[in-house]
Amino acid sequence: MRIVNGTAPGALRLARVQGLSREARQRLRWMDHYGAHGRNASLTCRYFGISRQTFYRWKRRYDPRNLRSLEDRSHRPHHLRKPTWTPEMVKAVLSLREEYPRWGKDKLVVLLGQRGWPISTSMVGRILRYLKDRGVLREPLRTPISVRKRRWKRPYAVRKPKGYQVEQPGDLVEVDTLDVRPLPGVILKHFTARDVVSRWDVVEVHSKATATMATHFLESLQARLPFPVKAIQVDGGSEFEAAFEEACREQGIVLFVLPPRSPKLNGHVERAHRTHTEEFYEVFDFPLEVAPLNRELKAWEHTYNTVRPHQALGYLTPYQFLTQWQRQRKEVEKCH
Repeated sequence: MRIVNGTAPGALRLARVQGLSREARQRLRWMDHYGAHGRNASLTCRYFGISRQTFYRWKRRYDPRNLRSLEDRSHRPHHLRKPTWTPEMVKAVLSLREEYPRWGKDKLVVLLGQRGWPISTSMVGRILRYLKDRGVLREPLRTPISVRKRRWKRPYAVRKPKGYQVEQPGDLVEVDTLDVRPLPGVILKHFTARDVVSRWDVVEVHSKATATMATHFLESLQARLPFPVKAIQVDGGSEFEAAFEEACREQGIVLFVLPPRSPKLNGHVERAHRTHTEEFYEVFDFPLEVAPLNRELKAWEHTYNTVRPHQALGYLTPYQFLTQWQRQRKEVEKCH
């Protein structure tokens, strides 16, 4: 081997080639083949199975003195859009999201507007992405809360007539129960009542699903709903239907029972279960004792009814919707 100035022939080029990416080395083979075969572009393209357009694009870029000219260029835009939000906006979004970790941009933008931040939904979304990308905001881990729906046995009640009109708050309140299992061997009986019109919810937990507990919940929902209850709808399968139905009869509340295996007909309260599971049970470290847990649930109930914007209500809270509905009703009554 001939050595010139202490360097083997081709060693410098070999060193430069080794620093290239796999794609750039392949393009270098195109150029070497092109030079070794009479600079025949058609022959080179057929040999490597590439288009003439691709070959000539890289031939124009190719600089034999700079093999990195065969590397892919950066696809990063030359002019990046700079954030138009302020540090104060970021702080406000972060504070609200940490307070309500399962609420998305559509709900947060309503609360931000109420607090004096005229900000768009898309900007809230970009700020949330900005915070997540930098590790400042982390989504809460989904705690595996085993929630098994507990069905009510069919009580001595009637099916809801097809022509039954649900027009105002209290016309129909759907009631349902869940088994919440936060730990092995721990079972909590969660009750939810949802008014179909206003989406107002009442939530409560008990240690057992007995007739006494069901009656207590009936008393709670009547005391905490800001309007009288005309009718309640439940599904079948509970062992305490007689006592619950008797309590409804005594208080003049119509009781509707669903046909078997038809949970979709109680869809409003089914959706409420999901909301309370995802936004309360899976997010907060809640106590396992009934009394302190009910205190926290009552605080969450207040947040749900008076703070949380509800998509089905045009991003009003149930409280705002009810206030608006009562005002409009008074105006209609004045006209008549």
